[in-house]
Amino acid sequence: MAVDTTTRYEPVIGLEVHAQLLTRSKMFCSCRADYQGLPPDTAVCPVCLGMPGVLPVINRRAVEYVIMTGLALNCTIAEETKFDRKNYPYPDLMKGYQISQFDRPIASGGWMSIVADGQEKRAGITRVHLEEDVAKLFHRVDPSGETYSLLDVNRSGVPLMEIVGDPDLRSPEEARQYLMKLRTILRYLGVSTGNMEEGSFRCDANISVRTTGSDRYGAKVEVKNMNSFRSVYRALEHEIQRQVQVIAEGGHVAQETRGWVEERGITVSQRSKEYAHDYRYFPEPDLPPLRISRRWVEELRARLPELPEARRDRFREQYGLSLYDATLLTASRATADFFEAAATGNGLRGEALRKRAKTTANWTLTEVARLLNASGKELEDTPLRAGHLAELMDLMEAGTVSASLAKTVLEEAFATGKAPGLVVEERGLGQISDASAIQKAVDEALAANEAAVADYLNGKETAIRFLVGQVMKLTRGQANPALVNRLLQTKLQTLKRSGGLP
Repeated sequence: MAVDTTTRYEPVIGLEVHAQLLTRSKMFCSCRADYQGLPPDTAVCPVCLGMPGVLPVINRRAVEYVIMTGLALNCTIAEETKFDRKNYPYPDLMKGYQISQFDRPIASGGWMSIVADGQEKRAGITRVHLEEDVAKLFHRVDPSGETYSLLDVNRSGVPLMEIVGDPDLRSPEEARQYLMKLRTILRYLGVSTGNMEEGSFRCDANISVRTTGSDRYGAKVEVKNMNSFRSVYRALEHEIQRQVQVIAEGGHVAQETRGWVEERGITVSQRSKEYAHDYRYFPEPDLPPLRISRRWVEELRARLPELPEARRDRFREQYGLSLYDATLLTASRATADFFEAAATGNGLRGEALRKRAKTTANWTLTEVARLLNASGKELEDTPLRAGHLAELMDLMEAGTVSASLAKTVLEEAFATGKAPGLVVEERGLGQISDASAIQKAVDEALAANEAAVADYLNGKETAIRFLVGQVMKLTRGQANPALVNRLLQTKLQTLKRSGGLP
């Protein structure tokens, strides 16, 4: 039986996010880091294979990416940091230990603002540190039913940034918004793809429940195996209810690690965590402490792009967009770049620019978004460019194409990368604004639809919409809609005064 959690109990949630960094090489060797899609065990060397006698070398770009992330998350950047050995015997850990960071991370003490359930709040960031990823296990079952595992070492040694959040989140929705905002920031910075499905953006959640108003923490459960924002939301929702149910029935919530089973919509116990793991951390003897000069930090700060919130606020101020539209446009850097380039491409200023920006925003968030959803592609993976949309806006404003025809033109540009003007020319899609040509189509439509004409003459003025559609059909959608309306109104009023059909 479900237990009400809205007033009596309060969840306490902290998220640990691992993000693979977009460096060209791995964390401690020169092997390529873009292992996705490569044949197994082909992007490897003695260092990432964990062979005896090899020495790691720090990837400078990975350190820079963590500093940039720390700055974007309002963290304090350490003046001196170090790497540590984290010892644990997993089969996907090639050396038998992981080079990570323990007590002196690169960045710490930050925060990020989120909006959930209509409320804005600040979520703390405990630390941001750097480590190496592990190899990947593939579990298989042979025809006889025996199980076995395969090991692909390509992922081993890929730079991995861990972002540990404070236990400040109080609902699954806050957790989802936290992750979405964090991914957006990482993508704006260009430090990670943030792709959860590919495993480049992974999340573990620590969750407990307590009586509302209490300042004491309950037993903490770690939930793993969540590979989408939806999974995180559902897993937390289920785990909150499970823990509350245990407490309400007089039981004791065990401190453990649980895995999310997407197909069943439940978490299942994986291992006990009554006692903390003894990872036997000690400073990595093969790597010296790393000193981060303030000059280096300021150079990286100067390289930070305009971040989502700042860009959202500027879009509202500069282009007169609503908070809703500006928020949607800046949720993705690619979308924000596309919109802004399209809106400003023809050099408009002042009120003309604001008018063009609103139209461009509407087309970006509706028609472009529709085509992206249908194709399953990201904007940057299509041949559509901002200049195409800018040109399409010009064609509509000049009356060359109607809004209806413009959708057809946009579809062609999206699929082929052809300029809208060329699409109009090749397919003969130019708008008809010749009154005599449209008048002929109006007369044909009226003659062929006597019932609709009679409805209009008898007071049902909405019948004109049907007649407009018939004229547009006769002209293959190319007639100027405003001129069609005007000519139809004139003809119908004449018929009304004369009391007869054409």
